[in-house]
Amino acid sequence: MSANPGLSWENKYASLGFTKIVGLDEAGRGPLAGPVVAAAAFLPPNFRNFGIKDSKLLTEKERERLFDLFEKSGIVWAVGIVNHRDIDRINILEASHLAMRKAIGRLPFQPDVLLVDGMRLKGVKTQQERIVKGDRKVLSIAAASVAAKVTRDRIMRIFHEAVPQYNFTKHKGYCTREHVRLLKKHGACWCHRNSFEPVASLVGRR
Repeated sequence: MSANPGLSWENKYASLGFTKIVGLDEAGRGPLAGPVVAAAAFLPPNFRNFGIKDSKLLTEKERERLFDLFEKSGIVWAVGIVNHRDIDRINILEASHLAMRKAIGRLPFQPDVLLVDGMRLKGVKTQQERIVKGDRKVLSIAAASVAAKVTRDRIMRIFHEAVPQYNFTKHKGYCTREHVRLLKKHGACWCHRNSFEPVASLVGRR
């Protein structure tokens, strides 16, 4: 599979008369701390890619550089954020759906079609297509993946300023060996997901 996403899905729907074709992706389903962030991205007509790809294939510096070019390039994007408390309350899958619906609701227009990475989005009436590994195939989804990842990483760097002992700026809350070690040393803090292991065991909720 090519690492460079294309416009074939967007072009297919454009040929059918759709004009507001929006890609959706999320970041942060797996971490032990922090929010899940979803993004919706719309690419203008005749958009020419300037290096956007699946955010997981980019360095942090590359993601930040690309994200800073979004507005100049005409990309319309919005994010939806669901915090750790709501993740614990409704579960991470439902939280991911909610974050995507929030992102859609913050766009300045109503989409005609949603191109969704890896899942079928619940709770929307808009026509949609679920695309497995969409962030590697579909350019609007890849753009959404960059917006979601950059937004979440920036949030985790802010959290790091509040609780530097967990080193969130490095691992962004994911379940790395270092994070687990620091979690066991300091215990869970206010932004950890208490429903996730090993946090749940440490806070006595197992």
